[in-house]
Formats: sequence, C-alpha cells, structure tokens
Amino acid sequence: MRKAIIKSTGSYVPERIVPNSYFNEILKEDVDTWLRERVNIHERRWCREDESVIDLCERASLIAMQRADIRPEEIDLIIVATDTPEYISPSTAAVLQYKLNAQNAGTFDLNTACAGFVTALDVASKYIMVDEKYNNILIVGGYAMSKHLNIEDKKTVTLFADGAGAVILSGEEGADNGFIGSELKTRGEYNGWMGIYSGGTNSPVDAEVLSRNDHKLKFVHRFPRELNPEMWTEMTLKMCKRFDIKTEEIDQYLVTQLNINSIHETMDRLGVCHDKAHKIMKYYGYTGSACIPMALDDAIEKGKIKRGDLLFFIGSGGGLAFACAALRY
Repeated sequence: MRKAIIKSTGSYVPERIVPNSYFNEILKEDVDTWLRERVNIHERRWCREDESVIDLCERASLIAMQRADIRPEEIDLIIVATDTPEYISPSTAAVLQYKLNAQNAGTFDLNTACAGFVTALDVASKYIMVDEKYNNILIVGGYAMSKHLNIEDKKTVTLFADGAGAVILSGEEGADNGFIGSELKTRGEYNGWMGIYSGGTNSPVDAEVLSRNDHKLKFVHRFPRELNPEMWTEMTLKMCKRFDIKTEEIDQYLVTQLNINSIHETMDRLGVCHDKAHKIMKYYGYTGSACIPMALDDAIEKGKIKRGDLLFFIGSGGGLAFACAALRY
C-alpha cells in the first residue's frame, strides 16, 4: 500500500521579538505575570510592517525543501493552511508557488482556522494514498495574526503571534511509517464566538467597520474552559479505538499551543506524562495554524522525535473546528 510519509520539516518566525513587558507599558497593567503563569507565554514574534504571511511561508518552505533535497519542479501540490491569507483572493498558495518557482504544482488554500494544518495533513495524505500523480506535497501552516490585532484589546493582543511551519509529504510504497488516519469534527454553534468578522461578503470593510475595529480579531464570548480538553480527549480516544492504539504507545502529542493548562489537562485525561506534549508557546506565543508544524519541527530538531515514533496531531480553532491525525514518523 502506498503511504504518505513526512520527508522533511521546516519553520520560520519573524526576527522581531515582542516580550510581555511591551504590553505592560501599552496596557498600563501587569499582564506579564498572568501570561507566564496561566498560558506559559513569555514572548512572541511579530512581522515587520513590510513583512507578511507569504514571507514566513516562503522561508519555512525553503528550509523543508532543502532538508528533503527536493527541487521546486518536483513538488506536485502546495496547500497553505491559514486564516490570515496574503489576500482574500487569489490564494496564498498560488503566490507561494510563484515565489518558489514550483511550476508543476497545483495549489489551494485551506481555512479551518487553527485546525488548518492538521486538516491539510489529512487532505494531502489522502491525495498521495489514492493518486499516483501526487508524489511530493508541500503543506504550510502560515500565520500573521499581528496584522489583525487591536493593540488595546488585552484578550487578543497579548496572545497571538506570527510564524510558519512547513512539511513535505512524499509517497512511498510499502512503508512501515506514514499517515494512519484522522478524525475531523466541527462545533459550528461557536462560529460567532471568535474571529475576524469583516472583509467577506457579509460585512465588507468600510468606514463604519473600521471605526468599530470589526476588521480586527475579536473574542466575542468566553469559551468554556473545559471545551478543548474534552474535545481533544474525545477525538484522541476515538482514534485510538479505531486503530487499536493505547494512549501510552503514542510517543508525542502535537497539540494547539494556546494554553499550557489545557494541554496538561488533556494529557492527564489520557493518562500520559506532560512531557509527551511538546510545547513552544513560551518563546513564540500562539501562532495558530502554524503552531503544530512549528512544534513538530522544533521537537525533531531537539531530538525529541525520531524516525519510527508514533505521533498524534491535535488541532482546534475558530468555527469551532477540530482535527486529529495519527502518523508514524
């Protein structure tokens, strides 16, 4: 059977470092203590004014391509998972294809917010498994949410950051490693609780929208604290049951990096140690659709993930969209 394997990874963050102390000065209160103790964020990276999501995606992609020793013309498909695209139209993936000179690659963007990368991993794996035309697929989780932040809104401006993570998936016959399966779920009743609620056909950007800051990211309602741990646990256990896997057999859980306590609670519910969930939010903040491939790349580079390891990717984001995928690295 043809399997979809991870050939290589790459990640990139902007050079600009924004420490928590920056927000103490802007907001005139101590947010540093709360960020360190509650979500384990000490600093984050933001794009320069002349830098955008495509720059991050391009740099992460070039690293992954170099590590895989793959030429641009060998890439058959590019999927960019993002809800901070370069433009509303055309797709960010099309711009990336041009910048990489990947002339043989088809392209599309995928938006399931912060669950985007895991969803893209699922989609790309199935392309490879069922169609021999697709041998090398570049998946990129790109995020430049700093462009959509209201500097006066402490609920959002202190958490969100910029970055990109890239993975090259390749087809291999009879491989022992590779993609195993996935679980996708949406709780659409929460679609109005967090998002950027302008710029589309429902609410085009005009002077009134700008005056209300409706073109910026907003938390409209506070999400139930237990929602992510419950959904992450439920989806993981369903996957384990489907594929006859015990939770303790999973070598690393790559989980949405928004809240360290939610990750730890999920590990507790699954009966595994906290170290099995690699975390990067301390120095990179919350990078949405980029955080899981960035965490994967960081764990590989630090030797925490090795070939043959069983990995579970668990993502969640606005919508609310949830995605879980199992893969043997």
